[in-house]
Amino acid sequence: MEIESLINQAMKPEELQFIKEYQNKIVVVKYGGSAMTDENIKKNVVEDLALLKKAGLKPIVVHGGGKEINKWLSRLGIENKFVNGLRVTDEPTLEIAEMALSKLNKELVQLMESFGVKSVGISGKDAGTIKVSKRYSDETDLGYVGKINNVDNSLIMMLLEKDITPIICPIGLDENYQGYNINADEAACAVATCLKAEKLVFLTDIEGVCKDPKDSSTVIPKLSVHEAKQFLNSGGAGGGMLPKLMNCIEAVENGVSRVHIIDGRVQHSLLKEFLNKKMGTMILAKGNI
Repeated sequence: MEIESLINQAMKPEELQFIKEYQNKIVVVKYGGSAMTDENIKKNVVEDLALLKKAGLKPIVVHGGGKEINKWLSRLGIENKFVNGLRVTDEPTLEIAEMALSKLNKELVQLMESFGVKSVGISGKDAGTIKVSKRYSDETDLGYVGKINNVDNSLIMMLLEKDITPIICPIGLDENYQGYNINADEAACAVATCLKAEKLVFLTDIEGVCKDPKDSSTVIPKLSVHEAKQFLNSGGAGGGMLPKLMNCIEAVENGVSRVHIIDGRVQHSLLKEFLNKKMGTMILAKGNI
C-alpha cells in the first residue's frame, strides 16, 4: 500500500526530524472541495490526519461543504445565488446549509474514530466559539452570511488538552444568538490565527498558486507575504484563488507561522506535505525565508 511506503519513507532521519518539529504543535487543516466528495480521497485525508495525530501533532479540522449544500438545494428546488463568490443565504438556505454541514461533520468524526482517533464535531455556535456580525458585499444584503468578529478558543483548547481532535463546521452566532453561514476559508484562518497555529493547510482542487492558472506546471513553491501581495496586485490570482490568497496573507501577518495551499485530490498529499515533499505553495513571513 502507498501509505505503508510513506510511513517507511518517514523513517529516513531527515524526514523523521522534519515531522518531529511539529510534535505538540497546533496545525489547522481546512478541508473542502472535491476532496470531500470523493470517498476514497476522503478516507485518505482522514487517514493522514489520524497519522499526524498519532505522530504527536495537534490537528484541528475546519471543513466546508459547498458541494453538499448545492446538492441539497438542487434536490429541494431552491435556487443557488452567489454574489462575489459568497452564497446568498436566506432562512431556508441557512437551514439546509446547517443540516448539510452537520451531516458532513459527523461523517468526518465517524471516520476519525474508525482510525482510532478520538474526535468531537462542533460548529462555531458551540460555547460561542465563533462570533459574527451580518456581512454585506458591496452593500448587497447576503442574508444570513456572517463576518467573523471573534474566535473564543476555550472549547477548542479544552478538547486538545483532553487529547481529542476538534472538527469544526463554519456556522457562527451574532450578538443576538442568530446563526450565520461562514466562509470556511475565513473560519480556518480565524481559528488558526486565534491559536497561533504552527501551520495552516488548505486542501484545495488545484495544485497550488500558479503563475499561469491554466498551466499546473507553473506552481510557485514558496511566496513571502510581500511576494504574495505583489502577485495579487499583478492580477495573477483570479477566481477562488484571490480570496484564498488574501486569507493566507492575513493569517501569516497575524501570527500563523506558515500557510500551505495544496491539492487535496492527490492521494495522501497532506501527509506528504508534513514529510517535506514540497507540495503546492507555501506562504511565509519574509523573515522566515
